[in-house]
Amino acid sequence: MSDPYAIPKHFNIAGPCVPGEHYMLDAVARLPEARELAEKKHYFVIHAARQSGKTTLLRALTREFHAEGKFYALYCSLEALQGVSDVAEGINGISAVLRLSVQRAKASALGAAWPESVFASASTLVGETLMRLCGGLDKPLILFFDEADCLSGQVLISFLRQLRDGYVNRDEAPFPWSVSLIGMRDIRDFKVQLRPDRDTLGSASPFNIVTEALTLSNFTQEQTAALYGQHTEATGQPFEERAVERAFYWSGGQPWLVNALARQVVEKDLAGDRSVTVTVDLMDAAAEALMLRRDTHIDSLLERLKEPRVRKVMEPVLAGLGNEVPLLADDTKFCLDLGLLKNDPQLGLCPSNPIYRDVIVRTLNYDTQYALPHSLTHRWMDGKNIDMSALLKEFQQFWRENAAMWTERYEYKEAAPHLILQAFLQRVTNGGAQIIREFALGSRRVDVCVRYAGKAYPLELKLASSKARKQGLEQLEIYMAACGASEGWLVIFDRDPSTGWDEKISWSTEKLPGGGTAHIVGC
Repeated sequence: MSDPYAIPKHFNIAGPCVPGEHYMLDAVARLPEARELAEKKHYFVIHAARQSGKTTLLRALTREFHAEGKFYALYCSLEALQGVSDVAEGINGISAVLRLSVQRAKASALGAAWPESVFASASTLVGETLMRLCGGLDKPLILFFDEADCLSGQVLISFLRQLRDGYVNRDEAPFPWSVSLIGMRDIRDFKVQLRPDRDTLGSASPFNIVTEALTLSNFTQEQTAALYGQHTEATGQPFEERAVERAFYWSGGQPWLVNALARQVVEKDLAGDRSVTVTVDLMDAAAEALMLRRDTHIDSLLERLKEPRVRKVMEPVLAGLGNEVPLLADDTKFCLDLGLLKNDPQLGLCPSNPIYRDVIVRTLNYDTQYALPHSLTHRWMDGKNIDMSALLKEFQQFWRENAAMWTERYEYKEAAPHLILQAFLQRVTNGGAQIIREFALGSRRVDVCVRYAGKAYPLELKLASSKARKQGLEQLEIYMAACGASEGWLVIFDRDPSTGWDEKISWSTEKLPGGGTAHIVGC
């Protein structure tokens, strides 16, 4: 008899994936090392960016171990303890979360073994509770602590020290066979602040018993194709090969974005019509919709842009100065762990994918864009062409009159000229053109290509230096070739307060060695 409550499989963008309900890859196969370490009695860390599939993996591992019967496995989320700073409250909270997890577990033996009365101080409560729980079990316990990096300060220190104490003494007293701590950050890299008026803890973390720290990677293009293939198999609706490639381009393989793009096309844009093939154009439209709509996943990342430690790293990246950011610095690693940035082999430090790249800029210049005069909209667009030279001459005048005032509004002051010009372009095009951005490492430049009515308008944005013009023209010619354009614009911002505006504002045009035309726009 069929299940009256069964729903068709769909692309999931909310919470962990559930077998039978969602299209999903084999979670355990994405990180087989996790199972191997757990079986071999190791304590270890798994860290990955937000909504990469961590919880789906842990729940899958818990189900597998439970079904096989060799171990007990327990999944426990510490998310509810975010922001708790009092040690007694935090440790008692961990104990309460453990008890709730035991009650939810499928293995009834876990509930039967739970120690009802543990009289211990906060410094030993979690350790003693786990020792008594494991002492009442007939099989070893594998324990997964999800959202472990929600703990902070002395609560985190006490928790980790109790785990370490149980680990080193487990040959004499029962304790979990394997413990895994999971979160966005590598727990070993935490520098926990003891008190506001003291230096950070000397060692990176008291949890120095970990065997290994694993990272859950983004989907590959092949995995993206396999996920979309499940939808095709279930519904008969095909994805063009180039549409899959385009989805991978926009998302960088980030699992939430891969699912969100497909869901936007098949459920929203096509309204469930399975007879229509998913094309490149549909995937591009879906990406644009996600960038404009800014779902919770994206908004939660963008909230981080307000944090000083994120701004410290992101600002030079947005200004084309990513090579000046130390890769091993804690703030840089924080941005990488969040998934905001990646260290690309060719580009270096840059936004993790084109969708993040676009929404980061739109977020930072949102107020500017909508504060600009509505009369700018579409003024230099006639349905077939953009008069980019006239547009940029108007921007020069705007910049001369308003640079100081508008720059002062930005927390990201180093990147403000680039952001303000892009806001100007966004206001002019107002959805009538596509703006593609690249942040190029080490070249002190940002590449922007405006595409409109089948034509490309490449711009190179640079900060003034002795080599800005020469290097900029060379780089612009390469970028023009990549965009398929014979005309380009090199915009050079002079931030030297001692230089007068009559000298800063300039315009010249020259032929490039390859035959193209370059306009040098001084601002």
